[in-house]
Amino acid sequence: MHVLMTGAAGMIGRKLAARLAADGALNGHAIDKLTLIDVVTPQPPESFSGKVAASAADIADAGAARAAVAERPGVIFHLAGVVSGEAELDFEKGMRVNLDGSRALFEAVRQIGDGYRPRLVFTSSIAVFGAPFPQSIGDEFHLTPLTSYGSQKAAVELLLADYTRRGFLDGVGIRLPSVVVRPGKPNKAASGFFSNIIREPLKGESAVLPVDDDVRHHHASPRAAVGFLLHAATLDLTKLGARRALSMPGVSVTVAEQIEALRRAAGDKAVALIRREPDETIRRIVAGWPRQFEAKRAEALGFKAEQSFDDIIRAHVEDEHV
Repeated sequence: MHVLMTGAAGMIGRKLAARLAADGALNGHAIDKLTLIDVVTPQPPESFSGKVAASAADIADAGAARAAVAERPGVIFHLAGVVSGEAELDFEKGMRVNLDGSRALFEAVRQIGDGYRPRLVFTSSIAVFGAPFPQSIGDEFHLTPLTSYGSQKAAVELLLADYTRRGFLDGVGIRLPSVVVRPGKPNKAASGFFSNIIREPLKGESAVLPVDDDVRHHHASPRAAVGFLLHAATLDLTKLGARRALSMPGVSVTVAEQIEALRRAAGDKAVALIRREPDETIRRIVAGWPRQFEAKRAEALGFKAEQSFDDIIRAHVEDEHV
């Protein structure tokens, strides 16, 4: 099996590539080739016996998209994207990468034709929903994004469903919660502080909290996110019908509850490293995000996440050797 991944140099991409390399197979089929693409050359995973092709390419370039699928990969993980805060600050970049890049990839697949119909797993986002929200968002809630990022993700969900309906690909979109705790350095995502206020204090470093303690959000760990992607790649999609996007399960907690979980994991000294510095731009963006989900469709199909924020911190400590 040949597996293609866009956005492979990102945190989730690296972890997914490492997991695919370690497993060596997907849905019972041996993986003989991994094609990894990002705007910077991804680092090939270690200990993989098959072939790895890692390259820097702009998937929004139609030529790059055509080259990426020329060898007809059986499974495509489409992770490439500009994050929420950056997409809001730079409208043109967000549209080019998040929307135009996705369409270029879908079109490249369609133009091959000749019966080629790969499984394509697209990472969408809970930002496709917008306020006002019910207390808990169910599977029937409508898409009303209130950010450019959310609008771009919602548009790609519609394209994914239509390209699937027309038989050009076999697509599934997974709406990721905020993925925490992210390893490494802070990025430009508006949601980055959710990770920062845990990751940095665990390392004995200070972190900035730009929102109020009562802000509630929906989270899952990087470990769970990789599990979502792998499950989506092997799922019997006939059970989805025309609705090809799913909201993923996760843990809904307030910032205050996050901090208390940190206190249980690392004590008062770690909590004291959090500095409260309100940021009106971040507060405005986050205020338009959903807070809690009833992901019944996804759970019925076997998608699984952590049960508590303590579990999320524990996964970070174990996976990153903190």
